[in-house]
Amino acid sequence: MKITYYGHSCFGITTKTSSLLFDPFIRPNELAKKIEVDKIPCDYMLISHGHEDHVADALEIAKRTNSRIVSNFEIVSWFEKQGINQIHPMNIGGEWNFDFGSVRMVNAVHSSVLPDGTYGGNPGGFLLNIEGKQIYYAGDTALHMDMKLIAELWKPDIAFLPIGDNFTMGINDARIASDFIDCNEIIGMHYDTFPYIVIDREKAIQTFKKSNKKLTLINIGDSINF
Repeated sequence: MKITYYGHSCFGITTKTSSLLFDPFIRPNELAKKIEVDKIPCDYMLISHGHEDHVADALEIAKRTNSRIVSNFEIVSWFEKQGINQIHPMNIGGEWNFDFGSVRMVNAVHSSVLPDGTYGGNPGGFLLNIEGKQIYYAGDTALHMDMKLIAELWKPDIAFLPIGDNFTMGINDARIASDFIDCNEIIGMHYDTFPYIVIDREKAIQTFKKSNKKLTLINIGDSINF
């Protein structure tokens, strides 16, 4: 499968059958200005919570691609009121088999409100089983003990973790989180977009390396194969 980074916490995953898109925040992101939003493929859109820096481009992309929005009940209900009919509501602890693989929604410690002030339900993350690979997309979250359950029940092959601090985990807590989930392949997200979350990239990479783990920071617009 191919993983493409569109900036902030927005990633695309291309499988043999589908294109998945996570937390689309692209046009308002000055760092992602080279991304052509109207060319991004999307069959399924997974949204972790309602903050604008995770949903800013969601409505436009969903309407263009007729993609199915997968999120908590409150968020998909809000998009339904915006004219999106392709929806799949979930909530924490629930799992569903889609044509590309399975998705389980898991806990995240954060907050959630939609851009117009509507309550956004509980923030969450996603555990995915795609083509024999276990993937953890943490969403915006603090370090929390529930992550240890992920190692017991899932044991991800790769994990997307926030590392920017201030609003989410920082580098040190994300490194501890990688221990909790028992995962050595980490992709960083939610960093550098705003002054509050600018990181020292080399220090971040070395922090993980000292624990025999790999932190990958994908350049915006680039892809890696996994």
